[in-house]
Amino acid sequence: MAVVAPTTLLARQHAMNFAGRFAGFPIKVRQLSRFVPAAEVRETKIGLASGEVNIVIGTHALIAKNISFSNLGLVIVDEEQHFGVNHKERLKALKADVHVLTLTATPIPRTLQLALSGVRDLSLIATPPIDRLAVRTFVTPFDPLVIREALLREHYRGGQSFYVAPRISDLADAMTFLKETVPEVKSALAHGQMSPSALEEVMTAFYDRKVNVLVSTNIVESGLDIPTANTLIVHRADMFGLSQLYQLRGRIGRAKQRAYAYLTTPADRKLTETAERRLTVLQSLDQLGAGFSVASHDMDIRGAGNLLGEEQSGHVKEVGIELYQEMLEEAVALMRAGGGDDEIVDHWSPLINIGAAVLIPEAYVSDLGVRMALYRRLSDIETRADIDRFAAEMIDRFGSLPDEVKHLLEVVAIKQLCRIANVEKVEAGPKGATIGFRGNQFVNAAGLIGLISSHQGTMKVRPDQKVVISRNWPEPEDRLKGVKAVLSQLAKLAGG
Repeated sequence: MAVVAPTTLLARQHAMNFAGRFAGFPIKVRQLSRFVPAAEVRETKIGLASGEVNIVIGTHALIAKNISFSNLGLVIVDEEQHFGVNHKERLKALKADVHVLTLTATPIPRTLQLALSGVRDLSLIATPPIDRLAVRTFVTPFDPLVIREALLREHYRGGQSFYVAPRISDLADAMTFLKETVPEVKSALAHGQMSPSALEEVMTAFYDRKVNVLVSTNIVESGLDIPTANTLIVHRADMFGLSQLYQLRGRIGRAKQRAYAYLTTPADRKLTETAERRLTVLQSLDQLGAGFSVASHDMDIRGAGNLLGEEQSGHVKEVGIELYQEMLEEAVALMRAGGGDDEIVDHWSPLINIGAAVLIPEAYVSDLGVRMALYRRLSDIETRADIDRFAAEMIDRFGSLPDEVKHLLEVVAIKQLCRIANVEKVEAGPKGATIGFRGNQFVNAAGLIGLISSHQGTMKVRPDQKVVISRNWPEPEDRLKGVKAVLSQLAKLAGG
């Protein structure tokens, strides 16, 4: 089994927990990260290749090409929002039939989309530990007095605090600020560019409560469990993502005491609209187990990403979200049915071309969102009565129907006849029409031959199995009326 964590601190914490849990069992647990000496890394690699090491816990080092596993059965990816698509695909490629379990409080939009659409299985842990209290969250302009009071309150009740800044270059100023504003507390610095020994020394001091305030970047974001730390100050919270802020807030309130999170913003500048939305969402979702709701809001803000590509966020602009969701849902259902579900295969749409404008004009319905909603409703209409009701509603809301909308409603009616008659394609022009059947099949072949025979001068079958109708239809209205009459006859022959 391989456990992959995004940071050396979290990998170290997992390694300690696993070693303690499996003490006394014949299971060998090893760690792979930059905290581990080179000699131990070599031994671990040899043990993995031979099967001697049962559980390995590490960072991205586990994805390296020089790592080989004897019999890998399970890969656990903790805090998966920190890993890119390429990383995850390389993990799955370690072995053809490996099981993959991804853990996160805030799935990235693409992962959440995969779960909601059924491509991945989803399991929610929504029950908090007993006596766990929700974290009180405050979004506030940066105020030295508020921060001093928050840190001193935590210090005097015997707890510890995190002070998180977005960039390493901000940490020196933060340390200076704390020494001048809150000299009563002892601060220490932690970030990813420190040497392994220095970082481990700082974290050990914080674990042992020799340090009151840990000043760091978001290196502490991922899964660290320090029950005595119950106050969080985030400097320039507008520079963090929604999931990052939620994860940072999850570092506090891990015991029975009430925890407090202060998300500070610049007092002298206006926030961007997106940053304001992120902070508003986080402040409103302060109940326990809100990670799924936070991730849903994150997907709304950033988009659901690309299922087949590497983009883990972004909006589906080219296809349209409704069509994308429908196509994805059909593909998933078809795969689950073993590729043979007739009901799913039956979702097809005939192609109709009458050489006329078929649309809802912008001059008739000016709002794009309303036009798209009307198109969606039209796509679900199935009977003539529904079409008539829809037309009456359009007249009531927007006035008399223009020719383009009349043509559109007639085409919707013709499409229903096409589905009944198994007609895949209709092309009509001033001199007649061509009709093609789906799979070149018609349920009542004898009836079709009889119909063509009774119209020998105007209907015939071409060698490519298409039916050709010769008529004089100079205007679109003539073509619509004529095509509808022919398809009504075909639908009747088909038993519709």
